[in-house]
Parts: sequence; structure tokens; C-alpha cells
Amino acid sequence: MNTSNELEKRIRASELGGGTDRIERQHAAGKKTARERIYQLLDPGSFLELDRFVTHRCNDFGLAEDKIPGDGVITGKGTINERAVFVFAQDFTVFGGSLSSAHAKKIVKIMDLALQNGCPVIGLNDSGGARIQEGVESLAGYADIFLKNVLLSGVIPQISLIMGPCAGGAVYSPAITDFVCMIDTQSHMFITGPEVIKTVTKEDVSKEDLGGGRAHNEISGVAHFLSENEDSCLQLCKTLLSYLPQNNLEQTPLVDTGDIAERSDTELEKLIPKEPHKPYDIRRLIYSIADAHTFFETQALFAQNIVTGFVRFEGRSVGVVANQPMQ
Repeated sequence: MNTSNELEKRIRASELGGGTDRIERQHAAGKKTARERIYQLLDPGSFLELDRFVTHRCNDFGLAEDKIPGDGVITGKGTINERAVFVFAQDFTVFGGSLSSAHAKKIVKIMDLALQNGCPVIGLNDSGGARIQEGVESLAGYADIFLKNVLLSGVIPQISLIMGPCAGGAVYSPAITDFVCMIDTQSHMFITGPEVIKTVTKEDVSKEDLGGGRAHNEISGVAHFLSENEDSCLQLCKTLLSYLPQNNLEQTPLVDTGDIAERSDTELEKLIPKEPHKPYDIRRLIYSIADAHTFFETQALFAQNIVTGFVRFEGRSVGVVANQPMQ
């Protein structure tokens, strides 16, 4: 047997995921594949994939003859703006991105490596939840991931990008990460779907109302950002990382914004009205004093009587919490 040819064959099989038909359906729905998302998110040529050939070990319900290299999640490390990150991307073309025991082990391994190296971990979530054929094995996999989420909290940044419909266990983990970004009309997060709710409670509710991007940005507050499309979601993640440190022992990156520390802004003298009951927009103040008049706002659609986000002062990232008199 030619070893190099066999390796190339396996690599090609892993890159096809669930097959050309399912990839075409993914594209027809206006969605990128998991691999395309990773390549767009990371610096060109920086991605090092791990556990490319892992497959599930379940032989029940016909799964013994249905094994796909990677088992529905692509994992590895790379760089974003030359800063190291670890990343996993669920592949909806493979078993609907559902989580098996092997799938979970790949994610846990990436989280462990991110912790050991003191690097952010980014999850691109596109999953129907637990792989029902594996029963409690897949549920135990979620428990392992949740434990890692808790252990990593406050140590390294955890960012979740919701790239498609996520249900059940697939949303517990993102909900307890540091930042969640959703895509308008494409992303959904719910514990159980509209069909189950209708069966149990007789209530009709749409996917958007139950767990759409606007529902979680405006009402529940689970999500921190709402993007128009996948491109803007991936770009937003890069921008967010530029304001964050690699871990809890490092400083945030120092950025030369070109702003002058001694500059003055006469508009500030007129910003706050003399009448104490007259409102004004606190964002004008934030933009005025921030380096390069740049403010990266978080949860802009939720609890709008308070404004939160990041700015830079003399190139250093600073968190902002401000009451909003306009609301």
C-alpha cells in the first residue's frame, strides 16, 4: 500500500465533510462550511488542524457504516492578527453538527490546550445538539465541555459565534462563555425547538421569536452582538479580540491609534444640558474622549438605559460602563 496516497485520500475525505451534496445545500442556504469559516477567521496559512481523522465509536442504529473523518467538528490552532488562538468549528454537513462522545473529546482537548498555552478559545457553533444515537454518551460529552467552560472562565477569553441553528446542549455552553455573537435571521439558540413546544404546551412560536438573534440581543441578553451576515460576524470576532488580553496574566495589546493625548474637544462644554431633566446621548461623550473616537459597544440592543463596551486611552484597552440619560 502506498502510504502517501492513502494519507492524501484520507485528507480529501476529511475536507469533504458530509459530502458535496450537503456542502451545496449549505451554500444554497447562504452559509459557509465550517472549514471556510475557520480559514476566513484566521490569518492566511496559520491554521494547524488537530485530530483530523477522528471518528465516532458507536455501532448502533446503522452508525457502524456511517463514519466521517473529523466526526462533525474541525479543531486546531492558528493566529488572528498574529496572536495565537485555539478554535473549533462544528460542521453542519456531518450529522447536522450533532455532538458525539468523540466530537466532545475533540472540543475538550482544544479547550485544554488553550488553557495550557494561555490563549483565547473560539467556538463556531452550528449544531442540532446531542447525537441521539449515542444516548447518554453524547450527554456526558456535554458535561465535560460545561466543566471546561467553568474552569476556563476568568482565565482565558471564551468567544462563541452562533453560525446556525443550535439547540439543546449546543446552546448551554455558548451561553456561559464570555461573549456570544449571533447572525440576524440565521442564528438560533433554544433549549428545545418550536415543534416540541407546540406538542407540550400547544403554543405556536416561531424560531425567531423563540431563539433568534434579535430575541437574545434585545430580550434575554444572552447574546452580546448581532451581525448582518457571516462575514461581519467573523470580522467582529477579530475586532473584539483586539480589545482583550490573551489571558488573565497578560496586558491587552497596545495599539497606536494615532490620536493625540493632549487634544481638546470644545463640544464637550455643550454636551450636558443646563436643565437637569433634559436628556443627552452618553455615547457622544464616550466617542469624544476615546482614542480615534472609536467605541466598541457590547449588548447595544439590551437594557439600553446603560451603555457598555471598550475604548482605548493612549492605545490601551479600557472597559466602559455608563448610564444612558436618553433611555
